[in-house]
Amino acid sequence: MKIKLGVLAVAMPLALTTLTGCSMTDKESDDVTYVGTSTSSDAADALEKISSGIYDLIGVKGEASDSRAGVEECPDKDRDTYFKVFHPWSFYPASPGDLDAAMQHLKERLPKHGWRIVSYGPDTSKNRNIVLIADNDEEKAGVHIAKMPKRERPKLSLTVVSGCYKVPEGQKVEYF
Repeated sequence: MKIKLGVLAVAMPLALTTLTGCSMTDKESDDVTYVGTSTSSDAADALEKISSGIYDLIGVKGEASDSRAGVEECPDKDRDTYFKVFHPWSFYPASPGDLDAAMQHLKERLPKHGWRIVSYGPDTSKNRNIVLIADNDEEKAGVHIAKMPKRERPKLSLTVVSGCYKVPEGQKVEYF
């Protein structure tokens, strides 16, 4: 269990950095996509709506984990002023056999809804999980999706992440 958590601790920041990388537009700097001004709470609500839109594209029966968005620092920015939001969640198909269809639907449908697939293929894990990474320039968000068929309960693991926000003048970032 400690190894799995350690791998996640290393892999998640890399995935999140990849998702908010150089491919999205409206940058305030060369490395970070700037979304706009918002409170942490409003930005989290907006990102959860983006996640909900992705859920609607899955197109097979199943259930999503009940998770909330979180807030983290933007790289090389003042942590009291700038932040980005991430929303990790999982989708469990009603039938394990529907996992392939769920991933295929996302691969086909995301581009029709403003998402640009940046990467698709097996990861470097022992299980060689299929990973889809996509950016949405209009939403200034990215998604990392891993198909995990060899889990006790097969699932899609998704993390949606925003670019960097700036809090309104006179306010500080609320981390949760």
